[in-house]
Amino acid sequence: MTLTKTKSKLAPLNLMGFQRDMLCVVGVLLVISVTLGSAGDIVHQDDVTPSKKGCDNNFVLVKVPTWINGIEEREYVGVGARFGPTLESKEKRANHTKVVLADPPDCCSTLKNNLSGEVVLVHRGNCSFTKKANIAEAASAIAILIINNRTELFKMVCEHNETDLDIKIPTVMLPQDAGMNLKNQLEKNSTVSVQLYSPLRPLVDIAEVFLWLMAVGTILCASYWSAWSAREAAIEQDKLLKDGSDEVLNLEDVGSSGSVDISTTAAILFVVIASCFLVMLYKLMSTWFIEVLVVLFCIGGVEGLQTCLVALFSCFRWFEHAGQSFVKVPIFGAISYLTLAISPFCIAFAVVWAVKRQLTFAWIGQDILGIALIITVLQIVHVPNLKVGTVLLGCAFLYDIFWVFVSKWWFHESVMIVVARGDKSGEDGIPMLLKIPRMFDPWGGYSVIGFGDIILPGLLVAFSLRYDWLSKKSLRTGYFVWAMTAYGLGLLITYVALNLMDGHGQPALLYIVPFTLGTFLTLGKKRGDLHILWTRGEPERHCPHIQLQPSQ
Repeated sequence: MTLTKTKSKLAPLNLMGFQRDMLCVVGVLLVISVTLGSAGDIVHQDDVTPSKKGCDNNFVLVKVPTWINGIEEREYVGVGARFGPTLESKEKRANHTKVVLADPPDCCSTLKNNLSGEVVLVHRGNCSFTKKANIAEAASAIAILIINNRTELFKMVCEHNETDLDIKIPTVMLPQDAGMNLKNQLEKNSTVSVQLYSPLRPLVDIAEVFLWLMAVGTILCASYWSAWSAREAAIEQDKLLKDGSDEVLNLEDVGSSGSVDISTTAAILFVVIASCFLVMLYKLMSTWFIEVLVVLFCIGGVEGLQTCLVALFSCFRWFEHAGQSFVKVPIFGAISYLTLAISPFCIAFAVVWAVKRQLTFAWIGQDILGIALIITVLQIVHVPNLKVGTVLLGCAFLYDIFWVFVSKWWFHESVMIVVARGDKSGEDGIPMLLKIPRMFDPWGGYSVIGFGDIILPGLLVAFSLRYDWLSKKSLRTGYFVWAMTAYGLGLLITYVALNLMDGHGQPALLYIVPFTLGTFLTLGKKRGDLHILWTRGEPERHCPHIQLQPSQ
């Protein structure tokens, strides 16, 4: 990306140029994950496979808990067929039913079994799924389990010329390993019984509430930190000008911290760079590539956590001297003693998370590192005016929609959602996400939000607060409260859409950008500030000793 760098003498960040640039690069790479969803869709609509009367069910995941000789064993997950009745959604209403092996095993001819209300276990192949189901129903089976010939699940559909679709028993496919385990137990003369039910997800899970609070709270904290830094820098520059100090002439070379302004060109190039990186993730998605992303995430997380902790401890007078005393370190340059003291903890925290990230509670560490990284990126990277913000969010809006929806036409699946879920990687997903376990969801999984859904609109929200403070606007006459509220509402609407779509991943920026950017542009136009917001942006960038007072 083409970035324009500016420095301020008293900015509170103590990042050297090398560290700052590295953090910005890592942050840009991590921003590409801009989608929101819940981990694992349980209902799958399908507009490709044939649909007709008697064969128009949605594909639903099915829980299959098993009992061997009366002892509860593993629970498997299958998929329901396009045909047949819908499955029970309540576990307590699903019957424990004995399982028997089909004879013949493929259930393509009349069964020799003397069935009386059992579930029949059959192999896939040699005839259609509907024929198997009809034969099993004729033999008095109450359900049919079909063992797939692969470890993944397969959508069971009807053939175009099939007419005998008045099937009264449910049909469920099991992965090959699950089906073979049950078959082996039956061949040992063990008594096997199962339950078949497909529980519904709750309309709203508490995880989504906490995720919303995390996203809004992160932008809120980052915006106030960014505005405070900008105001302190403006006050210092104003003081130097009033004193007639020559030091202001060398401001670009003074201090060890600063911000990075996004240019219009960089905002446009974002789409190209992010798209290339996303396709690379999609094509190279594997265990080793996830490891590379984890390393990048840890580097950014360490820098972010270190920066946030240094800024936090510097607020206490006990650490003030350590924060202002520096030692020169090769490559990194001058680093405060406080930073040196905090860095080992941050590195250890990231390493422990990386090693233990498969544990059930590892999401806590991922969220801590992610939030720290997001806050730091929003503190360092600035949108200088509304024009750049509009271009950036407009491009991100199109990027999000293209890779979530339109990419299905070329890749036959949503590239963004595949990458976000970490398909083919052997893990729960890429690390560039904030995630919280779905606490009251019978299917488990996580509610997730991509870093880009926070950082990109957060850049505009942070700009609004910097503008308000530097223009001496109150909360009522300013833009921050409106921008922050618009972001919160946009994210809320995203969750509503997510639940209405049965958990299918949604491009959050599809809803957030119109709310946030639309509110800003409309309000600026109504108040007569749009020209200043669009072209000049933050007052101190042009004349630090004069406080601009746009029309109220």
